[in-house]
Amino acid sequence: MQKITINDIKQELVSLSPSKLLELCLRLVKYKKENKELLSYLLFNSDDTQSYVESIKAYITEQFNEINTTNAYFIKKSLRKILRIINKYIKYTASKQVEAELLIYFCNTIQQLNIPVQKSAALTNLYNGQVKKINVAIQSLHEDLQYDYRKSMQLL
Repeated sequence: MQKITINDIKQELVSLSPSKLLELCLRLVKYKKENKELLSYLLFNSDDTQSYVESIKAYITEQFNEINTTNAYFIKKSLRKILRIINKYIKYTASKQVEAELLIYFCNTIQQLNIPVQKSAALTNLYNGQVKKINVAIQSLHEDLQYDYRKSMQLL
């Protein structure tokens, strides 16, 4: 199968009729849950990212309440699951500000729930990796936003 560039796809999409384009989009959405979620974000939530972020935070809080804290292994599995979800939503928004905000919320929630990150090297590395990702995301933001997020990072 021949590899086709994004530019070629873009040119072909421009030349299609609106009805054919609609048909292709619906067909694409049918096959992958992730495509459907991305398209629904772009259609319904991309205009109001703040409420979208708040709904994600509420979902993250629910997930944190379900964590089994009896064992470091279960904690690690649960935190990785939550991070997969967070990273998926970050990918949809394609915004460094949303990335910083959600990851800071993730780390703050870990601290508020007194999850023993020091129990395991894997948990410590997981937490420190998120702190590094937050710092990288903050670097690319406007200076005023950098100041605000660095201030909230000091709590971590």
